[in-house]
Amino acid sequence: MRSRLFPILGLLLLLLGGIMALAGFSESRTTSQGQPQRSDIVAFENVRIFNGVSDQLSAPTNVLVVGNTIRTISSQPLPAPARGSVTRIDGEGRVLMPGLIDAHTHLFMETSTEEDLIAATVAPEQLLKRAQENATAMLMRGFTSARDMAGPVFQLKRAIDQGSVVGPRIWPSGAMISQTSGHGDFRELSDLPRTPTSELSLGEQFGVGVIADGVDEVLRRVREQLMQGASQIKLAAGGGVASDFDPIDVAQYTEAELSAAVEAAEDWNTYVAVHAYTPRAIQKAIRAGVKSIEHGQLIDEETARMIAENDVWLSMQPFLDDEDRNPYPEGSQNRANQLIVAAGTDNAYNLAKKYNIKTAWGTDNLYSPEGAVRQGAKLAKMVRWYTPVEVLRMATSTNATLLAMSGPRNPYPGKLGVVEEGALADLLLVNGNPLENIQLIENPDNNFLVILKGGVIYKNLLS
Repeated sequence: MRSRLFPILGLLLLLLGGIMALAGFSESRTTSQGQPQRSDIVAFENVRIFNGVSDQLSAPTNVLVVGNTIRTISSQPLPAPARGSVTRIDGEGRVLMPGLIDAHTHLFMETSTEEDLIAATVAPEQLLKRAQENATAMLMRGFTSARDMAGPVFQLKRAIDQGSVVGPRIWPSGAMISQTSGHGDFRELSDLPRTPTSELSLGEQFGVGVIADGVDEVLRRVREQLMQGASQIKLAAGGGVASDFDPIDVAQYTEAELSAAVEAAEDWNTYVAVHAYTPRAIQKAIRAGVKSIEHGQLIDEETARMIAENDVWLSMQPFLDDEDRNPYPEGSQNRANQLIVAAGTDNAYNLAKKYNIKTAWGTDNLYSPEGAVRQGAKLAKMVRWYTPVEVLRMATSTNATLLAMSGPRNPYPGKLGVVEEGALADLLLVNGNPLENIQLIENPDNNFLVILKGGVIYKNLLS
């Protein structure tokens, strides 16, 4: 089923560069709160701070943002600036916290259904508009940073960074690198066998997934993603739920191939993350030097211990058989695999806690506009395993630590995920205390009164 979406995706992405360049994604500059408000100085007065780390809120405090960074945090009145435009925001005792971070997104594939992507009646321009609207909506939900873990987002990221699109900071992986028959092989059986003269599949041409077999091909594909601007590399190391031709129990890539990817990424001073659920796939990846396991819901005790001992990240999502599951037809193998993963989620989080594994949070929403708008709700449900402050810490300072692993490939130098002097000013002013009521983040329209990214005000209901 996956490969059927590529004829329309191909046309979509052929238009991508031209539409972005000519239109500048200008439509997305206006959010529901109007044009982004740029001010030389933003002064938050009388706020209580969740700094992304502490278990407690601060006493009433004042925060001065100058340019794109937090200049001063003080209980004393903020001095009047000598010059420059100033926006003063009276918090009236509300909570100021870091912007939220989603460590596993697919910005181009989450807000269109699989049927939309397949149907020739859906205009490519409309799908492009959805992508830009998705980026804007994500920021307006309070998610100021996103780690994109497969998809053609390089141009979208550049448009956001240049200011022609409103959206979060993006850490792009580029195309997911896959072996033949792997999780990122989007071909149909009719496309086989592949020969030296075969054309690249549409999935490869347009940067969703690329096929690489053997050390030499893996090295080439990794280097191509890095050349395009990848901040980290994503490989498929095992079977998946969305896949049609790789059963979920299958381990993918030899250790030599995985090690080649790791070496190529380390030469660029960054790291490799892998899609993997099962112990065999995860253990093989760790032995090869992979630094982040994406998913991992089927880990066992031995694997959890190995993750902890090797200081590897577990970038996991709260996959349950509930209203937030990605949509797959009842009776399909995809749905059966989904139930297997959901059944392992409780055990995986419990093992992560038992072994004090570095655990990141993400959504991995696919083909579901309804799922995209529930980004905050998917974070809030983490209280099934963690306290509210642990959940918020995970989605701020902890996820920011994972983003920083890109080293020199980090596209946004500076400290994120915290409210402290010198940190980048990605901030939310919350109407209430999310440490006491985590459900506040489920309704960002009403409860996130002010949203800043890089010192720019994108929402201010108190103006």
